[in-house]
Formats: sequence, C-alpha cells, structure tokens
Amino acid sequence: MKTVRFTVPGAPRGKARARTVRGRGGNSLSYTPEQTVLYENLIKCCYRQEANSMIFNDGQPLKVTIIAYYPIVKSTSKKKKQQMLEDLMFPTKKPDIDNIAKSILDALNKLAYRDDTQVVTLHMEKHYAEDPRVEVEIEEIL
Repeated sequence: MKTVRFTVPGAPRGKARARTVRGRGGNSLSYTPEQTVLYENLIKCCYRQEANSMIFNDGQPLKVTIIAYYPIVKSTSKKKKQQMLEDLMFPTKKPDIDNIAKSILDALNKLAYRDDTQVVTLHMEKHYAEDPRVEVEIEEIL
C-alpha cells in the first residue's frame, strides 16, 4: 500500500472564500484571493518534494490525516506555554479545522489524486507547537 507523508512549514491557513467583483459592463468576476493561491502552491511544492510525482490511482479510496500545529504567541506565560506544548490546552481559534482541510485537499487535487472524492476517511487535529506547521499523510485503503 502506498503512503506519502509531508510537512507544510508555517502557521496553518484555511481556504478563503472566492471573491466576486462587478466589472464595468455589469459582469461579475470571481477569483481566489492571492494568499490562498500562494498557500496552495506551497502545499503542492511540499508534496512534490516528498512524493516524486506519485499519484494515487483513480478511484482508489484514501485516508488523509492532517495535523495542524499553531504558533504560540510570544507574550504567553511560561506556565501556559508548557500546558500548550503538553496538549493540556488546544487552539480553539481560526482558521477553522474544516477550512484547513479544504485548502490541503483542494491543493492536492489532480496532483496527489485525480479528485478529492477519493478521500473516504479524514482525520484532523489542532495542536500548539514551537515550530508551526501542517503535517499531512495520505494512504491507500485496501
């Protein structure tokens, strides 16, 4: 069974909603915000470095595990910081866990797999860490 693990450096980012603007002729134009595009490109680069162009077979059911590590604010007390690092406190702040999943899964569409409909199991966690990052594991089921 194939498995790919990779890490996206930096604070977790959620997928932002598409923006719609009205043009001069009254036409509407929708676009993805630049920060979302840049983060999805970073995800793609991190995947390519680890996977060497491997793509999971079309229709192959997949399990994806995403663990998001949030940065600890510098002004946090030593006691609170220790609790955060020992998983006695969890990040209950934005970005929402589902938006993180959306940015990861959408970025990997047509790169790691043909379509994210292949993902049948999704496991996600949010933690604090000294080095913010998102760890992703994709594995075949069956």
